[in-house]
Amino acid sequence: MLPTLERLTETRFPAIQRGKLTTLQINLGYLCNQQCLHCHVNAGPKRTELMEQETINTVFEFIDAHSIEVLDLTGGAPEMNPHFFDLVRHARQRGLRVLNRCNLTILEEPGYEHLASFLAEQNVEIVASMPCYQKENVDSQRGKGVYDASIAGLRQLNALGYAQPDSDLVLNLVFNPQGPSLPPAQAELERDYRRIFANDFNIQFNTLFTLANMPIKRFGSMLISTGQFEDYMQLLHTAHKPENVSAVMCRSLLSVDWRGYVYDCDFNQMLDLPINSTNSSRPHLQDLLNTELQGVPITIADHCYGCTAGQGSSCGGALS
Repeated sequence: MLPTLERLTETRFPAIQRGKLTTLQINLGYLCNQQCLHCHVNAGPKRTELMEQETINTVFEFIDAHSIEVLDLTGGAPEMNPHFFDLVRHARQRGLRVLNRCNLTILEEPGYEHLASFLAEQNVEIVASMPCYQKENVDSQRGKGVYDASIAGLRQLNALGYAQPDSDLVLNLVFNPQGPSLPPAQAELERDYRRIFANDFNIQFNTLFTLANMPIKRFGSMLISTGQFEDYMQLLHTAHKPENVSAVMCRSLLSVDWRGYVYDCDFNQMLDLPINSTNSSRPHLQDLLNTELQGVPITIADHCYGCTAGQGSSCGGALS
């Protein structure tokens, strides 16, 4: 059993059920040009897991069967999957809203010089990881030089029209705390980001999303090794707000791993906690093509408090 999972399986988190499915979030693989301390995926340059074309074909079968509206691409660095460009083209041709969770530094990597212009041509919404507006904090969390490369990536996107007046190209940023604490108020922090990025770099963005760090994988192991795991879980429990439960992302989203197996969220995927299903104990997209998922109980564990603590946390930022 994963070292964090054994501490999370017993929970008093309230039972929840799926609502209407609108979003399919697919993990295109764990390969990444970065290796961040907070990464709940344990992604990195040496990972070899990548979604193959056969699985991508099943993704589109599922999209058609369930009238999915939003395709949310994540990783690792999703752009490093060799099928990324064709997948995006296919999705946009079908009229899907496509989100790309981009670490920004990939835009500066050799071999990806045309990535930014491709994303703009396809009108892909970019959700860019920018865990702080201060260089020393970003580089300490994500590696030396990451801040400067991220700023260069943002400038490149702005130059292509992202987050510019009268442009429909959307660029959102993502903040996560440096350690075992909850994010500050999203609206207030967004004002700070906007002021500093505009004044120092003339950089614009649409919205800032704040996400709590989940006590799993690399971050969870760090908490355990430093003796902070129980304190962090207590923080999440104490800050739980019942009103956030109805807005959690797993009610309208499905998470798919690089092999095509299905989970209620990206965090459950990393803990290997599959979606509830009568078809299989480990459901694959292929098993669910003709299955109605609305009303199905969501698989929960103690890490779910990370989504409801304080202002709440989701792939789209704060919940309240």
